[in-house]
Amino acid sequence: MLHIPVLRAGIPYKSLNTLTITDFRTGQPMAEMSLANPGLIGRDMMHARDHQEELERYTIDELIAVCENAADIFLNDHLPLGDTMQGPDDYLDSITASTGTPKSSARRNMDKIAAAMQQSRTVLDGLTRGLRLDELSQMFRRETASLGAILPNNSPGVHSLWIPSIPLRTPLILKPGSREPWSPYRIAAALTKAGMPPEGISIYPTDPNGTREILMRAGKSMFFGDKSTVEAWKGEDKIQLHGPGWSKVLLGSDMSSRYADYLDLMVTSIAANGGRSCINASGVWTSADGREMAEALAERLAAIPARGMEDPEAILSAFTNPKLAHMVSRQIDSYLAQGGAEDLTAKYREGDRVVELEGCTFLLPTLIWCDEPDHPLARAEYLFPYASVVQVPQDRMAQAIDLTLVATLLSRDEQLIRDLQDSTFVDRLNVGPIPTVKIRWDQPHEGNLFELLYKQRAVQFAAF
Repeated sequence: MLHIPVLRAGIPYKSLNTLTITDFRTGQPMAEMSLANPGLIGRDMMHARDHQEELERYTIDELIAVCENAADIFLNDHLPLGDTMQGPDDYLDSITASTGTPKSSARRNMDKIAAAMQQSRTVLDGLTRGLRLDELSQMFRRETASLGAILPNNSPGVHSLWIPSIPLRTPLILKPGSREPWSPYRIAAALTKAGMPPEGISIYPTDPNGTREILMRAGKSMFFGDKSTVEAWKGEDKIQLHGPGWSKVLLGSDMSSRYADYLDLMVTSIAANGGRSCINASGVWTSADGREMAEALAERLAAIPARGMEDPEAILSAFTNPKLAHMVSRQIDSYLAQGGAEDLTAKYREGDRVVELEGCTFLLPTLIWCDEPDHPLARAEYLFPYASVVQVPQDRMAQAIDLTLVATLLSRDEQLIRDLQDSTFVDRLNVGPIPTVKIRWDQPHEGNLFELLYKQRAVQFAAF
């Protein structure tokens, strides 16, 4: 059976403590993964400055070139994974088998990761707001000798967010998801083959104690997780939290009657990537025509079927734990039973929200009409295409939406645009028909990695 080792500054290490990764459909073992204990992680992280010096032997431009060259390698080459070589199709098959992501979606996420590497210069230009990279060391102080990253299982595309750490000459300490180690290892292998010093990336599969060790010892960290997981670290300035996004599509009073023109945008925002991303819309808020729009949107979402993992038209991801799918569905029903909300997709589908197909368990797209913006289902986010529709007066919208990672505003009303631009709740604002899931490489996705790693400083020179 394939063994996936700990990667200690590029050097494989086999641990006595292991975790078996299984095919969620059959339960058959796919790989055995070494687990690092907190002591090992702590000892290795004492050498972070040495690893950083290896990256500093290269200029930022040289490391950008490494990332650009790694893109094609990541997409096409057979790369080392433990004691074997993994081809691109093997990589996609592994993601599908362990995470429930359809192969077509896994391919799109693979392309997204490659695009992030290929466009590293554009990404850095966006993160630094056009700063001349050769002036970086003069104008900014490095805040850390390493970047920790606690990584998720839900969507491979998020790995594009930590890649810029390499051209910023900051070594990475990665804790992969327990069911999705494939992407971090393949990215590391591609970058190393393209010329990155192996000290640039260390990978430590580990338990919660090891996770804590990384977060406590790394100077700065990124932490991907659900609300309950990241909540414990809220307020830690050195940790950039990536939890639920509560992203939304907003319609002003001037556009609400034209909702039919934007149904495709809403469906894409809600359902792309199986609804598993923090930039998927979990809410549609409008100042008028809410119930009529919700009915039309529900009919469109209910037409999305569950399909097999190999089907090129598959959109929905399967739940690797069927009990979780049933639990989520029961939770939605319990909130519905409180009143003030209605599942409008129920009338357009046959049978239950949970379906079984080819040994996989799915939750079908669900669109909820909420009478009030404070209903629990108006503030919910789940790992499948789920959204609520809420109607609020336009002058209350900017304050009522609360925390929102991405807001797509469909309105030409200048006051509403200003209100959302001034809002402390909105992290990224799209004005116009831009799906919430559409990203630009010259714009930070969530938070700013450069600002996490560097701090501006004053430098003065005088003749002497």
